[in-house]
Amino acid sequence: MFAQRFAGMTLAHRRLRLPVALSRVTLLTTLLVLLPGITGMEAAKAAQASAPKTAQEAAHEAAQEPAQAPTPPLELKFAQFFRQPVGDHGLALSEALLAANGREVRLVGYMVAQELPKAGRFWLTPRPVRMSEHADGEADDLPPATVTVQLDPAQQDRLVAHRDGLLVLTGRLRVGRFEDDTGRVSWIRLELPPQALEAQPGTTSPSPSVTPHP
Repeated sequence: MFAQRFAGMTLAHRRLRLPVALSRVTLLTTLLVLLPGITGMEAAKAAQASAPKTAQEAAHEAAQEPAQAPTPPLELKFAQFFRQPVGDHGLALSEALLAANGREVRLVGYMVAQELPKAGRFWLTPRPVRMSEHADGEADDLPPATVTVQLDPAQQDRLVAHRDGLLVLTGRLRVGRFEDDTGRVSWIRLELPPQALEAQPGTTSPSPSVTPHP
């Protein structure tokens, strides 16, 4: 009697396990069928991601990126040119000036008044200076902190009209020994961009496109 009941329970238990086993087989079969398709889709996405972008796609992505604000010019003062206090060996270029070499800087100073201005360049100083080349020759009154302002190479034949008062100049700073075609040596130069000159009404010589200092 007990054996018959046990056999019946075992048979019922096997019948219950059969659908579960069939379900597992069905699920495994489905996965095996879908797996190549899934793998193929992932491979296609990876290939699409690694494919080179067309010029139109690259331009579109670049247009969507936020524009970066331009780096403002470095504010540089004449008082920062040399180490302080002055040592036994005389003036020495400061770390601040050397670090600004090659950077775009903004300088506030006075344009030197010259009797015989040179084409393509002029001088900027921390105080007003008027040169008398005929009377003084090489014995000029230019201070050590004198900046040689150079025009763009395409404008080297142009004379720059003098302007009074404090001026603000923006350009590329160059620090180091340089001897020009006249034999004059400069240590600090400011290279102006091509658009730095503007025509002045009633004059034939351009003047630097600068902002007068208030």
